[in-house]
Amino acid sequence: MIAATVPDTSYKSTAGARITLGMLCFVYVLNFLDRQLISILAKPIQDGLNITDGQLGLLTGFYFALFYCFIAIPIGWLADRTSRVKVLSAACAIWSGATAACGMAGSYAQLVAARMMVGVGEAGGVPPSYAIISDSFPRDRRTTAMAIFNLGPPIGSALGVAFGASLAAAFNWRVPFYVIGAIGVVTALVVYLTVREPKRGEADELPVAVTPEVASEGFVATITQFFRNPLLVMVSLASGAGNFITYGLLNFTVLFLMREKGMTLEDVAVWYALVVGIGMSAGIYASGRIVDRFARRSKTAFATVPAASLILAVPFFLGFVWAPTWEVALVFLVVPMFLNSFFLSATVTFVQSEVAPERRVISGALLLLVMNFIGLGLGPTYVGMASDFFLPTYGEHALQAAYYALAPMYLVAALLFLWLARLIKRSASDTAP
Repeated sequence: MIAATVPDTSYKSTAGARITLGMLCFVYVLNFLDRQLISILAKPIQDGLNITDGQLGLLTGFYFALFYCFIAIPIGWLADRTSRVKVLSAACAIWSGATAACGMAGSYAQLVAARMMVGVGEAGGVPPSYAIISDSFPRDRRTTAMAIFNLGPPIGSALGVAFGASLAAAFNWRVPFYVIGAIGVVTALVVYLTVREPKRGEADELPVAVTPEVASEGFVATITQFFRNPLLVMVSLASGAGNFITYGLLNFTVLFLMREKGMTLEDVAVWYALVVGIGMSAGIYASGRIVDRFARRSKTAFATVPAASLILAVPFFLGFVWAPTWEVALVFLVVPMFLNSFFLSATVTFVQSEVAPERRVISGALLLLVMNFIGLGLGPTYVGMASDFFLPTYGEHALQAAYYALAPMYLVAALLFLWLARLIKRSASDTAP
């Protein structure tokens, strides 16, 4: 049982909460930067280690996700019962050290092993951050706070493109892994020393006191409770379909632009970095503001806004794949970059708001398990294998054909979000007095 206490109406989003948010966002920037480096440097890595598109898809997708998704569950359960800040700091140190090890790889097998270790570390990065933010900001500003935190991926991708491609062009593809890994290790120490651990439920309208029965709830029972909730299952599946598109696109975009559109690493470091940084960042921040506004009227906004954004993105994605030059391709790409991630802040906030404070880390980890195993694990794997499949027929345009084969997933994801909206509406009517 969870016993309600007197509401804490004095809570304010303090400067300390904003500093915490900024620090967590910076860690997420490094998290995503490390994750995307292989995709950004795919062409020189392929040339240096002689790996195929299918092997690249497995490396950036399934092999990474296998560890990243499933290890996040026990780490999330542990963080719910210990210090979330300490777990985050340790995780940052592990994935940063493993990133440096990627630069030392002399074969595909060694790169796979280092990549898996990056996944082990990053498994402890995002779920604790979700819970810290949820306990630092009140419900009516939580989606915006999550949106600011979720600027980590676009900023990380943009910096990875600009910084990684520039270093690789000036030196070689290994140097960016060493430099970014070292920065991450230093950041892990700063997190440990500076980030405050908020009380669980501190920012909720009705703070809760956790009884011994809840505190000692079993690991399996906690997972079972999540997957028995149809709303949580559907939001996980819908966001997984959205992430299938996001990672299927992002993990091959630099390779696609260089191989099929004629970009150089120097071009990528400037123009593609701008598209990612501006397009994705603006989209994620705008989605948080839009969902916060419409969710006050109806919780279905957590599902209808992402559904609408995915449908709107389809013609522009197809234009990007078709475009005859990289300049035209980037103009089309700006719109999918803006719209593709509308679902992210909405789904994370929805899950964090639907569960009790003492289950927020494990619930965030379970959301990431489904979302990233489908999206990160299968999306790049699908695109890479499709490219290898189309190679005998389409030759140098095989990756373009694989991107066309990715397009129907937009409609699948949109339909799942509309299904979620229906479930939310039904749930609201069932609980109405």
